[in-house]
Amino acid sequence: MAAQVDVLVVGAGPSGLALGVDLARRGVDALVVEQGDGLFPGSRGKGLQPRTMEVFDDLGVLDAIRAAGGVHPVGMIWQDGRRMGEHQMFDPAEPTEDAPYTEPWMVPQWRTQEILLARLRELGGRAAFRREAVGLVQDEEGVTVRFADGPELRARYVVAADGGRSAVRRALGIGMTGETVDPGPMLVADVRIPDLDRDNWHMFPGEDGSFMAVCPLAGTEDFQLVARLPEGTAVDLSLDGVRKVVATRSHLAPEDVTEVRWASDFRPRAALADRLRQGRVFLIGDAAHVHSPAGGQGLNTSVQDAYNLGWKLGAVLRGDAPAALLDTYEEERRPIAAAMLGLSTSVHRGETRRGEATRQLNLGYRTSSLTKETRKAPGPVRAGDRAPDGTVKGTRLFDAFRGPHWTLLTVDTDLDTYTAQVYGAGVFLIRPDGYVGWAGETTDGLAEYADRVGAKDAYRTL
Repeated sequence: MAAQVDVLVVGAGPSGLALGVDLARRGVDALVVEQGDGLFPGSRGKGLQPRTMEVFDDLGVLDAIRAAGGVHPVGMIWQDGRRMGEHQMFDPAEPTEDAPYTEPWMVPQWRTQEILLARLRELGGRAAFRREAVGLVQDEEGVTVRFADGPELRARYVVAADGGRSAVRRALGIGMTGETVDPGPMLVADVRIPDLDRDNWHMFPGEDGSFMAVCPLAGTEDFQLVARLPEGTAVDLSLDGVRKVVATRSHLAPEDVTEVRWASDFRPRAALADRLRQGRVFLIGDAAHVHSPAGGQGLNTSVQDAYNLGWKLGAVLRGDAPAALLDTYEEERRPIAAAMLGLSTSVHRGETRRGEATRQLNLGYRTSSLTKETRKAPGPVRAGDRAPDGTVKGTRLFDAFRGPHWTLLTVDTDLDTYTAQVYGAGVFLIRPDGYVGWAGETTDGLAEYADRVGAKDAYRTL
């Protein structure tokens, strides 16, 4: 049976839409399907880390993301109706030439998805709603996906981006290994509280270990309410139920909450899929790893899964790289996911502050089989590292990197520029996802590497 699309992406969350955008700009015939009538309506993953901001810069949505959000407000701790003092939610960091985005940026998840969907359609990509995947069969040539309603669809590759309860993952029989991070249930809701000031992220710690936080959502009139409830509590998601939680844990009256726009409950859990690939099917985002929301790592790790996989699928489908390139998706992303799960859990338990580690700028692939460092004395930036921003020959590096291509960068430390100090001397082949794939003192060996990864005649020189 002939494939109807090259790639079927199951799930129109942040990871699925980001992958759709990346594939669309590469000219890949892809379709994003979503079981719901529309996009996810809640604010849940509201924190975008600096590395994800760099990804969104490359995908062409950064201006819209910045316009839709704002910085996280300073925390304010309350006790018995009195303001007890401010609490810095994140360790501060000043922007630099090599890292222009250093603060987490707050955008409600529903708005991030709207922006990604608009970009997908702008690039000619496609998304279809009310298409619930319920099963699949794969063979050497492709995958046939069944839906709860409507005809089957045949694809050369399928990507599961359908969340923590992924139907695709279950159909494949891939297990999830993990732990409960917190035995108490959590309530998260988008609410209207007109008389509460929007200058702070309001914190209401309880003596019994309970907790509630009410954060103004930038670009909206809403607050995100998060509350930890005692173990065994039945979570009431109704307006009256949410009002009761607010009145019990703060000085606010029940009627101060005028509307609940969206609400959900969950048990904080950390879990990682046993595999991220089976044949022609890949897992990304929450289908691959489920995080505690503390530290804001889940959505960001998910978007970066998509960013890693997109260029590899494009190269293989064009015939520029062997199919073996796709093996490196799991090789590179599963260790990152495991590390970010550990970080999320540590932040949730108060063992790690939100700071340098949670920004995700130091993540990389030094041990990947795709990474080749040939210099005898590597400088500060090595093969496998994130390629920093900077200026070379009057050109901003992120401007040069932007797009689906590779970039060949030569840095001479005799120039004594800021960029030269950051990179060190060398010749760097920058991957389409902004990491250094190959580094050398000269271009000796570059051609062989480029052939192996599908970069031959596909890179720009700077």
